Amino acid sequence: MLSLRQFMGSNQSCTSVIVVTIFMLSSHKYTAMSIVLISTDDYKWLMTLLHMLSFTVYLRTSPETCYQRLKTRCREEERVIPMEYLDAIHVLYEEWLIKQSSFPVPAPVLVIDADKNMEEMIQHYEENRGKILAV
Repeated sequence: MLSLRQFMGSNQSCTSVIVVTIFMLSSHKYTAMSIVLISTDDYKWLMTLLHMLSFTVYLRTSPETCYQRLKTRCREEERVIPMEYLDAIHVLYEEWLIKQSSFPVPAPVLVIDADKNMEEMIQHYEENRGKILAV
């Protein structure tokens, strides 16, 4: 059996770690979806990586927008994602990055409204480019 560290490989990014962490939180909180086992060593390793973040960009998107974009993309592997799962993940990100009530946020958070169209999101990115790339 591979450890989480082995599964992610030696060149993992902090983005991958955050996504895996949120997935694990959702799996723990919403056990009907799946069960994820993680060793104490892997948990400590994940927390160490999270605390290395210097800045977080949260592309805040409503579950409805995510679902609509999934349907528009029409990718085979995304067809099985239910709206309930997107709702659950959204709640976890909101609790973590906005309300900061689930566990500590290791770095300042820049929230970009990703419900906007691409042109508006690019404009918002350009307005914050210096802040995002300066870290």
